[in-house]
Amino acid sequence: MSQARPSIFYLDLLRFMAAFAVVAIHVLGPFRHLYGDIPDSDWLAAAGINSVTRWAVPVFMMISGALLLSSERDFNCDHYLRKRLSKVAIPFVGWTLIYAFAGGFVAGSWSSVETFKIIENSANDPAWYHLWFFYDFIPLYFVIPFLMPLLKKATPELINLLIVTWMVLFLMKWLKVESFLQQNLILYTGYLILGWYLFNRDNSKQLKYWLIAGISMLLLNFFGSWQLAVETGKYSSFFMGYKTLNTVIIAGMLFVSAQTYGDKIQGRLRVLVSLISKYSLGIYLLHPLLLIPVRDLDNGFYSAFASNWLAIPIITIAVMFISLLCTMLLVKIPLIKRLVP
Repeated sequence: MSQARPSIFYLDLLRFMAAFAVVAIHVLGPFRHLYGDIPDSDWLAAAGINSVTRWAVPVFMMISGALLLSSERDFNCDHYLRKRLSKVAIPFVGWTLIYAFAGGFVAGSWSSVETFKIIENSANDPAWYHLWFFYDFIPLYFVIPFLMPLLKKATPELINLLIVTWMVLFLMKWLKVESFLQQNLILYTGYLILGWYLFNRDNSKQLKYWLIAGISMLLLNFFGSWQLAVETGKYSSFFMGYKTLNTVIIAGMLFVSAQTYGDKIQGRLRVLVSLISKYSLGIYLLHPLLLIPVRDLDNGFYSAFASNWLAIPIITIAVMFISLLCTMLLVKIPLIKRLVP
């Protein structure tokens, strides 16, 4: 019987960070498009935090690339489909049904017609906003088995060229230069390769360059998004999309930083990081249910605080830990635990 891969703490740290970032993005969601309709400080809190956390999903993809593409196991299709693909496919189907049921509640009562409409449309449209991730992530699982032997045989020069070419595609996408290569499957596959590349080398000597570039991109995201709002009178995600070079550089910086400094975290904080990392997928899947009443601004959850600069971080932390506790309970229930692997 094969043993599970031992935990690599800096990857746990990255999952921990990404999980918090995703929850924060969804907590602040109701305010992003309210520029000019709410006080500037409250809007800037939401848009600003959003602009410096958009690396979360790409980091999750990089972690998957680091682990799956580095596997030394001989590829076995049956094992791969049952053990790997099923871990994302089963939660996707299960939570699509759960959120379709939740989406069926209209004006305080449940409508079966609305629920079945959501299920019917779910082949193309996510049942809930955060489930979009699976529509791009599951196809990557069919790319990984073909990438593994190619990357093992490729020379370092070819790998470097591949990553540079991929970054150029991101730059072209950001600058709206059209190319048939700018498909989600190709662009997101690049995050897998970047994660594998950084995982399998010592990047400490390049850390300072990653930090300079990554922090510069974070500042560009924050101030660039603010300036665009001032100029156009509305929110824009131009600087922070998942398919921009900004996000690639920020995600790379965080990966290398965690790789270099992760083991300096010790004690209770290390235990907490590992715990949240272990249940990060469950937290990702479950937390929007908790946010249904929170994101309704009429319920006053945000206004209970003096400012969004306080409301968003505090609500994020509260939702994170409630989601963690719920996930820890769900994994103890037979069958249900398949939904929060």
